Amino acid sequence: MAATPGGTAARPTAAANWRALGTSVRLVTTDPALLDSCNLLLARHLAEIDAACSRFREDSELVALDRAGGRPVRVSPLLAEALAVALRAAAATDGAVDPTVGSAMNAIGYDRDFRLVQEDGRPVKLTVRPVPGWRLIRLDRATGTVTVPAGVRLDLGATAKAWAADKAAATLARAAGCGVLVSLGGDTAVAGGPPVGGWRIRVQDVTGPVDETPSQGPYATVGLRGGGLATSGTAARAWRSGPHTLHHILDPNTGLPTDSPWRTVSVAATTCADANAAGTAALIKGTGAERWLSGLGLPARLVARDGTVVTTPGWPTYSARPAFEDEAVQAEGGSGGAAPRVGTGRGGGGGENPAAPTTEPTPEPTTEPTR
Repeated sequence: MAATPGGTAARPTAAANWRALGTSVRLVTTDPALLDSCNLLLARHLAEIDAACSRFREDSELVALDRAGGRPVRVSPLLAEALAVALRAAAATDGAVDPTVGSAMNAIGYDRDFRLVQEDGRPVKLTVRPVPGWRLIRLDRATGTVTVPAGVRLDLGATAKAWAADKAAATLARAAGCGVLVSLGGDTAVAGGPPVGGWRIRVQDVTGPVDETPSQGPYATVGLRGGGLATSGTAARAWRSGPHTLHHILDPNTGLPTDSPWRTVSVAATTCADANAAGTAALIKGTGAERWLSGLGLPARLVARDGTVVTTPGWPTYSARPAFEDEAVQAEGGSGGAAPRVGTGRGGGGGENPAAPTTEPTPEPTTEPTR
């Protein structure tokens, strides 16, 4: 085992990679002996999330809400918590992240697992129509009931994955008594004691495997000791539909894919759910999003369509060593536009997407600095 300059033995780490919830799953623990048991708990946790929150499963609780015809429905504590997170995100982002986009998602063709959407390519009619609005949803935590107006379809895609990462990381760290990192499609949450020097996480603009640095596009490697880090982008889940290139970040004001000046936004926050909601909202808010994020005190990194990188106060620099800190900033700038995909899909993109963003943990944050 390697030793740090302070004389403290560096913790070894172990990692597992697989797929669930239609995206990549990465689990890293600071105790290799506990990886398998933690992975089993994580698999069970994500199966429960899927049964509660999926809009693609006919037997999910979320789909049952859509079919309730406006009647109050008693839901599980898990779905109630997921909805509470979604409604909180909507309020915090002034409605930019809105869970009532389900019908709009279906209208642009995103009505099944993303890989099937990519393979389809059938043309759709794009109609400007504001989404119903999150204020129509009634969640009564005291009675455990939810009321969704008839005709309104929910989609928790903007919050559920990041919230699931937060919940899993905290649960596993508490059960195992070691440091845990959970990344779901690049939405990363950490809990428990981190490795010496913190978790090293690469934030990049092009999809690629965790053990390879991207050949194109800007990227940076940062250290994370607590909370969450998430990257949102308009190319990770993009597909062709007739003459149109569509993506999954919808503007609630139009019900259509947002036309953002940013191609990716990465945010660090107290939780991964907050980080992901802020990043998604920044894409939708567009011009001036960096000022909005700065006003919230959130460290963020925004990449414009031409590859220009803009950061907000608090994003790591060499001179600052906070809980969220820079380990090595590399290749800031890079190529603009849609860069070729590198390796296997990450960042929630899957398939053959160009320029998919990812926030990726290294398998050995302290002992393999060269990745």
